Amino acid sequence: MSDKYEARMRRSRQTRAKIAQLKSARLSVYRSNSHIYAQVIDASGTKVLAAASTAEKGQRQAKAANNVKAAAEVGKRIAEKARELGIESVAFDRSGYKFHGRIKALAEAAREAGLKF
Repeated sequence: MSDKYEARMRRSRQTRAKIAQLKSARLSVYRSNSHIYAQVIDASGTKVLAAASTAEKGQRQAKAANNVKAAAEVGKRIAEKARELGIESVAFDRSGYKFHGRIKALAEAAREAGLKF
């Protein structure tokens, strides 16, 4: 494994340890070169309550799935799905990624759609 990947995993573990103490649902984000994925996971960390991504069937027709605009759309959809389930507040798990670009766009769109974190 590369040092860059290991450093991201270390940051991710630190964040998840702090979130586990909060005992609240978490909004976990994964970013690949071609897509971005978001999941709302329950407080125990064992069950995915809602998920959205640029790889979903309805989203695939978009020309570019790896840009800020697509990430904002995923943030909006994950917030809507969470609100439908009655989830108002989550802890944001950026999975060790820097809070800028696609990760920031997803987070801000989710906040605008009514999710609190």
